[in-house]
Amino acid sequence: MEYRHLGRSGLMISEIAYGNWITHGSQVEEDAATACVRAALDVGITTFDTADAYAGTRAEEVLGRALKGERREGLEIFTKVFWPTGPGPNDRSLSRKHVMESITGSLRRLQLDYVDVYQAHRYDYSTPLEETMQAFADIVHSGKALYVGVSEWTATEIRAGWELAQDLKIQLVSNQPQYSMLWRVIEAEVVPLSEEVGVGQVVFSPIAQGVLSGKYEPGKQPPAGSRATDDKSGAEFIKRYMSDDVLTTVQRLRPLADQAGLSMAQLAVAWVLQNTNVSAAIIGASRPEQVKDNAKAAGVRLEPDLMKAIEEAVGGIAERDPSKTVSPAKRP
Repeated sequence: MEYRHLGRSGLMISEIAYGNWITHGSQVEEDAATACVRAALDVGITTFDTADAYAGTRAEEVLGRALKGERREGLEIFTKVFWPTGPGPNDRSLSRKHVMESITGSLRRLQLDYVDVYQAHRYDYSTPLEETMQAFADIVHSGKALYVGVSEWTATEIRAGWELAQDLKIQLVSNQPQYSMLWRVIEAEVVPLSEEVGVGQVVFSPIAQGVLSGKYEPGKQPPAGSRATDDKSGAEFIKRYMSDDVLTTVQRLRPLADQAGLSMAQLAVAWVLQNTNVSAAIIGASRPEQVKDNAKAAGVRLEPDLMKAIEEAVGGIAERDPSKTVSPAKRP
């Protein structure tokens, strides 16, 4: 495993992070989830990402139990706040009330005294940014989080949050966006701004929900038990990639992966890590062998000619529009 600074901070994180969106508490049984966490630890992954809303708060509980007994100083734990965690009007958003109550709930479920990075899961247009950032600052100053981050914020939103963080004497160090060969919307605006202010990307879906693994083939039904066939495992999210045009294009990557001595999934993870503003790529898994396979992308350097060939293969279908980074217009 290789390790990178998170943005311009002093915090080092594993360049492959383990995330439990979708899987823990919903798609897979707890024994399997725990086995995946153990596999992550075995390959040197020290960074674990979750959120209070995942599986209706159950994902944090599963991760907390799976990591119980591990040396706390050897782990970097990320969680997030924004999406609903209950039925009430204040069980959501980035209001001070919800943020302060959510960190308490997350720490209880994770069985921790603090998290390393506490992230705003989306931008909240219903709450003044000053209110949110003051709540984040109070959480950092109380020792319940060491750093703060955001997820799927635009460049303008990141700059505004970073400036307030500076005023409040806390460090906004990360953004967690979707990023893959097929989804490039952060490249035009978010990445340049993040490089300027010292924010690192901790990217999710580097394998595009599994599409870049090559297991979905044009003109064929998705494999039984795959994400595309299981509503609980994110079938809704993968739909955008399931056209024959996209799947045919993805198959062009197979000889390039072979050339690099990598699986297609490893190639996809390694590709996002070539971006110097990416601090880590988050992988998810339902089986330990998936963790071990994807972790082999750590430390891989893709030669310029290979990067050019990848761009020629998939560049025409890649989504690059910065306006695709969106948060709900109203409180969820």
